[in-house]
Amino acid sequence: MKQYFKKNGIKVAVLMLIAALVVSLSAYLLSGRAGFLHNIAGAASAPFQRAATSAAGWLEGIYGYLYKYDQLVAENNSLKAQLAEAQETARESVAAIEENSRYRELLNFRDKHTGSQLEFESTRIVDWSASNWASTFTISKGSASGIDIGQCVITEYGALVGQVIELGDTWATVRTIIDVDMNVGALVGEAGSAAMVVGDFSLMREGRTKLMFLTEGTQLFEGDVILTSGKGGVFPQGIEIGKILRTEYETGRQTPYAVVAPTCDFSSISQVFVIKSFEIIE
Repeated sequence: MKQYFKKNGIKVAVLMLIAALVVSLSAYLLSGRAGFLHNIAGAASAPFQRAATSAAGWLEGIYGYLYKYDQLVAENNSLKAQLAEAQETARESVAAIEENSRYRELLNFRDKHTGSQLEFESTRIVDWSASNWASTFTISKGSASGIDIGQCVITEYGALVGQVIELGDTWATVRTIIDVDMNVGALVGEAGSAAMVVGDFSLMREGRTKLMFLTEGTQLFEGDVILTSGKGGVFPQGIEIGKILRTEYETGRQTPYAVVAPTCDFSSISQVFVIKSFEIIE
């Protein structure tokens, strides 16, 4: 027996220690308390549990950020849409105010021409000619709106713009008063001397036109107002064409003519009015 313990004493001691540890662990587990080995296992797993908890918290934070980011993007898009709608409403309001102002001016013009039964058609300019040889534009209404070739076109202030020369169902081409092919019977000065406003290529490029074929003895002064004569029944009488800018003479001749600055500002008009019918009451 002694020899056995001498040879196997260490093994027996190890086995006894293991048995004691097993018994001790069982006793602690049965009593609901953590034992030594359980504490060792818990200590070893604690760093991993903390890491897992931190990772879960980080993922939860990322999810929350993404959720809030999506919310912010949606709110931003909604605000952009509301802003665009508000801007469009503002533009429409401005356009409506401007159009109402034009109609008021047109009514004032009509009141000044109480002797004429004027019928107007409001329309918008949709395209200007790109040609360097003509001054024309296209309007948004045509024969379907009662517009016809030859009719007079004016601004809301009663300034002559031009004349309808081409027609479609829903569009028409207007030749302006500075076009090289334009001819309008005119009255000039306080005496109302007869003359003609005639298009000129070199003057057209300056945005001007020419007053010529003056009645003998007519005196021209800078600033004199040029009005339509109504001769021929194409244009109502008394539509303002422009004012005399300067007087000149034809090359090699003693015949004077005047350079006329149109009352209509072609660079700013967008809406015009076609006079569809008029009647002079004697």
